[in-house]
Amino acid sequence: MASTIGATRIKRIALIGNSPPRLCGIATFTRDVAKALHASFPKVDLDLYAMTDPGGSYAYGEEVTCSIRQEELADYRAAAQRINDSRADVVLVQHEYGIFGGPAGALLLRLLDRVEAPVVVTLHTVLEHPNADQRGVIEALARRASKLIVMAQKGREILMRVHGIASHQIAIVPHGVPDRPFVPADSMQARFGFAGRRVLLTFGLLSPNKGIETMIRAMPAIVAAHPESLYVVLGATHPHLVAREGEAYRESLMALAEELGVASSVRFIDGFLDQEALLDYLQAADVYVTPYLTETQITSGTLSYSVALGKPVVSTPYWHAAELLAGGTGVLVPFGDSRRFSEEIITLLDDPTRLADMANRAYSAGRSMLWSALAQAYVTICEEAIAKRPVRIHRAARAPSRTAVKPRLEAVERMTDATGMIQHSNYAVPDRNHGYCVDDNCRALMLMHRIEGEDEERADRLATIYGAFVQHAWNGDIGRFRNFMGFDRQWLEDEGSEDSFGRSLWTIGATAAEARDPNMRRWALNLFNQVAPHSLELGSPRTWAFALLGAEAVLRQHRDHPIARQLVREFGARLLEQLRQERRDGWVWFESVLAYDNARLPEALLRAGDVLGDAAMIEEGLAALEWLDVKQTNGEGQFRAVGSDSFGRAYADPLPFDQQPLEAWATVDAMMFAHQLTGQGRWLDAAWRAHGWYLGENDLNLPIATVADGGCFDGLMSDRVNLNQGAESILAFQFSCAAMSKAATNADSRPAEVQNNLRA
Repeated sequence: MASTIGATRIKRIALIGNSPPRLCGIATFTRDVAKALHASFPKVDLDLYAMTDPGGSYAYGEEVTCSIRQEELADYRAAAQRINDSRADVVLVQHEYGIFGGPAGALLLRLLDRVEAPVVVTLHTVLEHPNADQRGVIEALARRASKLIVMAQKGREILMRVHGIASHQIAIVPHGVPDRPFVPADSMQARFGFAGRRVLLTFGLLSPNKGIETMIRAMPAIVAAHPESLYVVLGATHPHLVAREGEAYRESLMALAEELGVASSVRFIDGFLDQEALLDYLQAADVYVTPYLTETQITSGTLSYSVALGKPVVSTPYWHAAELLAGGTGVLVPFGDSRRFSEEIITLLDDPTRLADMANRAYSAGRSMLWSALAQAYVTICEEAIAKRPVRIHRAARAPSRTAVKPRLEAVERMTDATGMIQHSNYAVPDRNHGYCVDDNCRALMLMHRIEGEDEERADRLATIYGAFVQHAWNGDIGRFRNFMGFDRQWLEDEGSEDSFGRSLWTIGATAAEARDPNMRRWALNLFNQVAPHSLELGSPRTWAFALLGAEAVLRQHRDHPIARQLVREFGARLLEQLRQERRDGWVWFESVLAYDNARLPEALLRAGDVLGDAAMIEEGLAALEWLDVKQTNGEGQFRAVGSDSFGRAYADPLPFDQQPLEAWATVDAMMFAHQLTGQGRWLDAAWRAHGWYLGENDLNLPIATVADGGCFDGLMSDRVNLNQGAESILAFQFSCAAMSKAATNADSRPAEVQNNLRA
């Protein structure tokens, strides 16, 4: 239902744009929109999110809720979460190229993808010939926004013709204008030293595309006919132009006026004026002039202001002027045609009756564009967006479905060639541009040992490919694993990350314990013996956990293996100490942040406690796992992976997106081991919840996996699934399938006894 003046069901609007004291038209417009909304709808709370350009630093007023640094992705993510936390009813974006980061401002999409409220976008520029990046951003905005607002019919026409956007998704709301009484120009001129002059005015940030040269070249003829004429060029030079070349452009214009003998009839007033001062200058003008050089300007705030104040306009036919002046409020002349400018202005100054009639027409037209009308139109559009917002039916919390899915190798084989497993894909097609990494080939090797039944022979053949990759990745000269390899089989580094080292050691240990082929076990144990001593230099809790998991696996088959036992004892102690150091009220975790592969940390501590017979390790590992389980459960009792947006946020609750398949697999493994240790059904339930995430038991109720071929999409975003299928995602799902298929097979069996023969 459309709102009546001053009344709306909207309680809070999140407004994204620029804000003063930043010097630009979008900042002024955003501020004026905020003021208009507040004046017309005083009960609506308005949060202003101000964009800050690189290198910029502004003393924003209290009206700015927070600033977003243009090129800082973390700021966009934080702003999205703040908008969600504020429970804003709608997000209103002021879009202009150049104020948002990334290619053509693509970082804005990262914010909008994460907000829960409907989105309305005002487009200040609509390009008839966008490049690929610009086209992509506009069309992505159209998919995300409930409505796109433009300020002229031409904008609607371009969006429909160039981008294929439906007419019903586009609204036209003219640029807002202030409500000032009509006054004769000569009544305002004395205060500016213009008394006795016929004032021709151009206002705006000075830059070459404004066509000021065209008007200066028209001045000799105008002055010859009306010696009292004065052309006023009002406004500061564009800050970006000043940064590149100082005031060279302004000085060149002044030199041109001097050369043409009209320097005394052209006055430059340098400064970025507040709105009231600008309006005073506009009211002192007899004729407003916009000599812009190209047609591709869909809106001009100063043109709108001049019409609203009853100023006759002489302008080139850029899009906004062609529409706004069509009702007899101004005169259009060809681009760059100084002669026609002089002729039309002389004709107007020669005919006071026509000049007065044009002024009255302009003032009358401006009454329909007042800021109050814009505020009413914006709120009506926002209410419609809210009304059309899809309603998600929340399900009551219930037990996980416990749907076991048999592991399948088709998707793994699709991503594998004679070298190894390719990292990434475009949809389901391997992307050779990104080559290989040891991380994925390690995971693939370990998975092959967990494939049972009729696919064992296929798995063992694949295992030799992955094992060869891991062997080749080992750089024994420096005691480290390489990680990334190009598709040309050339290593891209001599030393990979600590994470890749830890995962490699984990895989080697698991292979030594689990491989069906005795030769594969012997190879793995030999490599483990070479690699393991170097792991004591690892510096992060996650890599300690990976290395510990590999050492614990070795001890399952070789209980007296000295270096394996040393690693379990050393890294178990480090993890326990780390947990105790970081623990605080409401935070039972090993680090100040939640990141990736989170459940591996408590799982490693539990496995160390089991091997060493250390009750404190088990007790505290279970406490950390229980805490993580709470953080990873949504309001409907479903598994919610810690979102990648959370990374780097110290002692803060996790953000929900993007959710990665790796987290669900890690959780399945940790919960299954906790169930094995304790026999408590709650841990088995948690494992089934994490497995169900792949099958659609998640925040969006969308399946992540393609069960028929064993594939898995790359993650759950705030409003959709990432449809690429990379190696990490496919492998994570298959590990989960292997674990939960075994759990389903053993559903009636009691938990395994603690393995006393492994204890010290």
